[in-house]
Amino acid sequence: MAVTLTEAAARHVATMLAKRGHGVGLRVGTKKSGCSGFAYEVDYADGVDAQDRVFESHGVQVVVDADNLERIDGMEIDFVKSSLLNEGFEFRNPRVKDRCGCGESFSV
Repeated sequence: MAVTLTEAAARHVATMLAKRGHGVGLRVGTKKSGCSGFAYEVDYADGVDAQDRVFESHGVQVVVDADNLERIDGMEIDFVKSSLLNEGFEFRNPRVKDRCGCGESFSV
């Protein structure tokens, strides 16, 4: 079981954590949303709770609540820049069975 970051994503998270001045890593989860069922939630992890699973990629911790792990286990997160003004995380989740037309939600 694991959730990983590419080198580009880890570099971006490390830079943002340094600018922020605190935090232990990147918290990743899901929430019910959209027409397909779930959407990704990404935030800073300020700590690790008892129910969390922690993975490390390129020196950056990825924190996942155990309840979310079944939907995102095996996922790789990349950070991509598609233009000068458009950048963000890209989720490569092998558990996704279907996506909505706009790409905002998914089902497993």
